[in-house]
Amino acid sequence: MVNIVIFGETGAGKSSVINLMAGGQVARTSPDSHRCTLEWKEYEINVDNGTQHQVFDTVGLEEPRLDSREYLTAITNADSLIKTLNERGGISLLLFCIRGGRVTATMQSNYRLFFEFLCQEKVPLVLVVTNLEREERMEDWYTRNVGHLEKYGIHSVGHACITAATTIDGRHRARYEESRVTVCGLVRAHCNTLTEGWTGGQGWFTSLLSRLMDFVTGRPKRTDVIGVLTRRCGMTKLAAQQVAQQMAQ
Repeated sequence: MVNIVIFGETGAGKSSVINLMAGGQVARTSPDSHRCTLEWKEYEINVDNGTQHQVFDTVGLEEPRLDSREYLTAITNADSLIKTLNERGGISLLLFCIRGGRVTATMQSNYRLFFEFLCQEKVPLVLVVTNLEREERMEDWYTRNVGHLEKYGIHSVGHACITAATTIDGRHRARYEESRVTVCGLVRAHCNTLTEGWTGGQGWFTSLLSRLMDFVTGRPKRTDVIGVLTRRCGMTKLAAQQVAQQMAQ
């Protein structure tokens, strides 16, 4: 099974990209501003060669930093996401969705959260830039901004400059179809359907939580962390204490 984690800020067009790949409406495109970091939804789609893909539409950071309350919520979401990915066979590909415009510190934080923290730089990452239907050539955005991406340390094994908008006028319809071919080709090129996805092993969850602390403003109380791990994640008190201790090191 091919498992793709798609991530990015609210408004980047993650759901629209999923629908683009699927060739139809499978994901709701309503705003996810009420959702929290690492909250996720799973979709089963068939890309144009008929290969089944499980796509995890995952909420990224909306600001470069998290407060303590947001971090505690992210713990619950991370636990659910990692357990499910382990059951499904790991991560095959990261798809980083950004909206065409200025490269920002929040984009950098999302890149680090998913590529460095969640996947420990072990999973290929592709970049999909959306909302480019009014560019003379959609690829021009990347040409102008590749230096800014490199400045922020955002690297990818491949990229696609596209439009995923379905409400655009007829002049841009050809660009939508072109974009579907481009994104599906990008996924095919960087998803190995013959190998298992990557998992972080026994310490995957603890490692993610520890590294995520880099983004937290202030430090959550140890008792609050243990409470979330026991009440929401189903850990025993002893196991939760051990995780909290490792996070503090």
